[in-house]
Amino acid sequence: MDYLKKISEYVRNNRLAQHLVFWMVIVVTYIPAGLLDENNDPLWVILLFNFCVHIPQMLASYFLAYYLLPKFILKKRYFLSLILFFLTCYIFSALARILTIHVGEELVRTPPFEQESVYEILTDLHSLVVKYFPSVYTVSFQFLFVKYFFNNEQKKSEATQLEQKKVESELKMLKAQLNPHFLFNTLNNIYSLSLDNSPKTASAIGKLSDILDHVLYKCNNQFVSLSSEIELMKNYIELEKLRYDNRLEITFDTDLENDMQIPPLLLLSLVENAFKHGAGEDSGSPKIWISIIQTKEAFTFKISNTVSSDYVSKDEDRIGLTNIKKQLDLIYSHNYSLDIKQAVNSFSVVLQINQNNSL
Repeated sequence: MDYLKKISEYVRNNRLAQHLVFWMVIVVTYIPAGLLDENNDPLWVILLFNFCVHIPQMLASYFLAYYLLPKFILKKRYFLSLILFFLTCYIFSALARILTIHVGEELVRTPPFEQESVYEILTDLHSLVVKYFPSVYTVSFQFLFVKYFFNNEQKKSEATQLEQKKVESELKMLKAQLNPHFLFNTLNNIYSLSLDNSPKTASAIGKLSDILDHVLYKCNNQFVSLSSEIELMKNYIELEKLRYDNRLEITFDTDLENDMQIPPLLLLSLVENAFKHGAGEDSGSPKIWISIIQTKEAFTFKISNTVSSDYVSKDEDRIGLTNIKKQLDLIYSHNYSLDIKQAVNSFSVVLQINQNNSL
């Protein structure tokens, strides 16, 4: 079965092999009609007369597929198309009859025998139209159908591959936008601690080491485990809490039925956004609430934070959320919802992913 699969794959991807298979099928399908003929001709005679017709069939097929159709019909040169079509119908039908009589019969029949002259063949329009035209062009039209069927399938396959590459490229681009943004903020935090010669600097570097290990070695795949992302968020929160002391209040609740797969850094970006535009801009007592609920039906992530009364949202503040939405669109399509609400003193984001239809 593997051998047949390899052959099928080779034929599907090799144009020459496709043409050879098509004409081999045509040759084989013509043989039974000759064997059932009352003349009881041997197989080599049947093949000889069949090839006398196969040659015009091939010529007509390739003329239609690679010349008449692309250069005239598809370019809407209909009048010239009709002229060329009827002219070549006459030529290839006559050629089939000439080869049959002046090549096939010459090799098979024992002289002396009578046969039509080339002039008689060319002027006998009735025989050409009734007998030879259907024989030649039935196969030619089959060739056209098979050719454009395979071309259409190939275009679909190429379009699918291009779309997949585009999605992968965009996902990598979005991750590249998120990772440096997060690292920049974290390094700023450690830099601030080091300027104050804080004893918390070593702890911060340890947390950063764990975070870098996750980002550099566990985020290369499209999905990571939810448990690892939760651990990452906890490390990040602990790192952030180092510079807020006791004035920052964080509530982090989880209710998980099982461990699921999720895009890396997705949830961390939302947490980072809450710190940057919530706690980071609030000189009072900022608060952040995080809730993760995961069931067989849906995954829900909720995060809300207080906002300083004098904080003014800027366009660039939403760049991170826009990138997250693009990433969700690429991965989950319509199987998710992202609800963003901003009030006078609070900002909240609710992400829900349908588990039944998600990847």
